Amino acid sequence: MHYLLTIILLISSLYAKPVPFSIIIDEPFNNALLDITEDFDRSMSAVGFIKPYKKGTDGPVDGVYRNAFDYLASLSGSNGSLMHLIKVGSQAEIELRKSITLSQFAEAFGVVKTHNNGYIIGGNTLDGSLVVVGLDTNANMIFHKIFGTPNQDKMNKIYLLRDGGVLIIGSSTTSKLQTNSLFKGGLGLSDIYLSRFSSRGELLWSKKYGSPEDDSGIDAVEAEDGSIVILGQKSSGSSKTPTLLRVTENGEKIWLYDIKGEKNTTAHKILKLRDNNFVLSLSQANDLNKEQIRLLKIDLQKNILLDKTIYTNYASVLKDIKEFSDGKIVGVGVVEDTYNTDALAMLLDSKFKLLTQEHYGSDARDAFYALTILHNSQIGVAGIHTNKESQESNMWIVKLDSNLKMVQVSAAEANTTQTKADAASFYAQLLALFRDEIAAKKLLIREDLSIEFIDKSLYFNVGEFVLTHTQKLFLEKFSAKLLPFLKSNKELFKTLEVSGHTSSEWGSSDFSKGYIKNTELSMKRSFSTISYIFNTQNIETKRWLSELLKGSGFSFSKRVIVQDNEDKEKSRRVSFKILL
Repeated sequence: MHYLLTIILLISSLYAKPVPFSIIIDEPFNNALLDITEDFDRSMSAVGFIKPYKKGTDGPVDGVYRNAFDYLASLSGSNGSLMHLIKVGSQAEIELRKSITLSQFAEAFGVVKTHNNGYIIGGNTLDGSLVVVGLDTNANMIFHKIFGTPNQDKMNKIYLLRDGGVLIIGSSTTSKLQTNSLFKGGLGLSDIYLSRFSSRGELLWSKKYGSPEDDSGIDAVEAEDGSIVILGQKSSGSSKTPTLLRVTENGEKIWLYDIKGEKNTTAHKILKLRDNNFVLSLSQANDLNKEQIRLLKIDLQKNILLDKTIYTNYASVLKDIKEFSDGKIVGVGVVEDTYNTDALAMLLDSKFKLLTQEHYGSDARDAFYALTILHNSQIGVAGIHTNKESQESNMWIVKLDSNLKMVQVSAAEANTTQTKADAASFYAQLLALFRDEIAAKKLLIREDLSIEFIDKSLYFNVGEFVLTHTQKLFLEKFSAKLLPFLKSNKELFKTLEVSGHTSSEWGSSDFSKGYIKNTELSMKRSFSTISYIFNTQNIETKRWLSELLKGSGFSFSKRVIVQDNEDKEKSRRVSFKILL
């Protein structure tokens, strides 16, 4: 799979006009980006989930299963959600893309920045536990915690507190046990569930709140006095009512308040304003049962200062809202008519008067889920895009100007970005494909799409180029994974290069003779590797390989250096590289 840049221009003006800052990340199954933030280096990072899957790579070498049981076994645990992070530069280039592998399938719902430009990501596993993951600036895992109640838990938001810790907001199926230390009221189907963590990832407290109805926590903000205001949702049958809950910094309830409406009302977002009041983004059904945007401004004592419904021709929802420095409110969400759902961006003044709006998307389902206001007043947005005539949603990142028009980048930059995006996509997928081999320290994959064998048993002996039995077995397993992956992405790359390498010694020969002889030896190592992989394939694969395989010998020019000294054993190897 690969990245697609949404380039809306005529072919005749391809090199003359700029293109929109819009990145669509096309992966198998439904995928999404659900939150976005600005990094300290002015890039953007978005999180969500992907669902990688096996492509028959654990099957027989010839690709033919002899019975149904072997085939079904090959699909066991074949797909499930992985937390996913994507970092994007100022010209829509993919700077980093990484899946977060845990012991259980999980999805990321929110991300906040740490003081050292790292990340704390929140989400939940597919079997009902909550997850907090700490990453460094390169998305390497620092800590992770899987926690929650014995019941089914769900996360909706992660919020960064002033002390550098985070608050996890979600819901938990009610335990029905009033002796449970977490239980703070409510015997409904579920309760609001809050967990507070320190900046070091230590769980400080977890508490549940609610009513006899079905309650869930949607979002939260920290008030000026350190208390926390939580936006929740209460459901009873077909009736839906937003709730507000205020707790102390230690989680003790101060008050719980229902927000009444004439029709069913759904909670989406709470925002703390610069004047220390709060705005709630709600949606409320009109007489035609179409959702309309309802915005409330309240103070810390739950007094309603402003209540306004924004009437539109189509059902509209603002999933996220932020405040500009001049007091204007920008929101993103979805707008839906009978046949189509588009992503929605809306700009309002401080009194919630609509100033402008824009719709983005295809003829299928598109939606914006989160936004961040950038340092230059542009807007980074994350969501989903569905290709026309497709049933699978794709991850989507766009950048908007403050007038909600899409930011433009040069066509030349867009072409460069596409190449970088393809490389980043290949790299991420290779890491997932060879996850077990990497963990077992059999091989190493670099961002330039080179693959090095690093297991001692896979190196060549001095002067040898004939493959050992161990090398042959590993090449069979390796090619059984790599070749189907490359074949499924054959339109995106040009060459698979197999290079032989040697150490620098060659008996008592002088430098010139040693170099030439090592060149010959390195080419023989490349040839023996290519020959074995090629000859173990079926005729169709052989014809395909004949157009993309390239052998090379580097002699000792790329020998392995460790602490300024040559590691001669590690230098006697072969390497692979995918050339786009």
